[in-house]
Amino acid sequence: MSQTQEASNAAAASSPQPVRVGIIGAGGMARSHMRQLLNIPGVSITALCDTNPAAFEKSKAQHPEPFADVFTTADHRELLAKDDVDAVVVATPHTLHIVHGRDAVEAGKHILMEKPMVCTVSDAHSLLARLEAYDKIFALAYQRHAMSQFRHMQQTIASGELGAVTFISALQCQSWKRGTAGSWRQVLSLSGGGQINDSGSHLLDVLLWMTGLTVAEVSAFIDNRETPVDINSALAFRSTSGAQGNISIVGESVASWHEDITIWCERGAFFYRNGSLEFCDAEGKRTKLEADALPSGENIDENFIRAIRGEGKIAAPPLCGLRTIELTEAAWRSGADGGRPIKMN
Repeated sequence: MSQTQEASNAAAASSPQPVRVGIIGAGGMARSHMRQLLNIPGVSITALCDTNPAAFEKSKAQHPEPFADVFTTADHRELLAKDDVDAVVVATPHTLHIVHGRDAVEAGKHILMEKPMVCTVSDAHSLLARLEAYDKIFALAYQRHAMSQFRHMQQTIASGELGAVTFISALQCQSWKRGTAGSWRQVLSLSGGGQINDSGSHLLDVLLWMTGLTVAEVSAFIDNRETPVDINSALAFRSTSGAQGNISIVGESVASWHEDITIWCERGAFFYRNGSLEFCDAEGKRTKLEADALPSGENIDENFIRAIRGEGKIAAPPLCGLRTIELTEAAWRSGADGGRPIKMN
């Protein structure tokens, strides 16, 4: 074999597997995925789908060179029929996820689904049934599963070194009501719900994932604040293990964003506030955990592409989508009935 041929073979072996991605729903969240995907070697975006042509122009303005000749359509089925689409990102209004996810599975594509996976427990079971024998990647864009602070808490709790989780207290507040006014996020038929089903979905998911708890009973008080969807929510729950917790989601806040999560275990506790993580040991000593003490992190699009290439596992599997909508739906039922406790299945 010639040196030229050897060099060519070596270059081919070191080149990452090409992955061609189609985006279903080309709004602001999708453009965040576009930016991250285009920074991954070997990844290209070959098709965009949206019912609003202005979304294409905004995407092309953000990425003029890679999107100079990109295929665009208002029909997601046209995108899914393309041979040059290996994988899709679904970033459409929440109630459309079940249709777009189902059709993407039928088309045999790798799928990264934005949160929430779906808006009802029945739709979650329907989609999971389709995925039982699915041989492609189906991942959720719960990006916290790929972030170092949350990975550290999940791994430490799962190891058992701190004993059982005994109590959780979590607060998320955001100027969500003001920021989403006039958008589809406050249209119930498109959003499926308010902040608890939007950014609040990230909080519910990561609490369940980090602690491994199964909720047995939840009571919720919900205030729509004169909108069609939930804005402020106060949840209290009990898990099957006996652990207790409260979750506060405030969508009418003067602060643009604030988040506070505390997890107490039998032999330690975690205090997370706005990206800063502290650990309190069994003796009461509190230590701020710096980056070098935490596992490596990645963005959720990198995780998705690595999973497609067989280089790692997906960070957020579809079962997390079921667990999250189970808790969300139970909270809605309780809130609609004046806080009556709802027993979980």
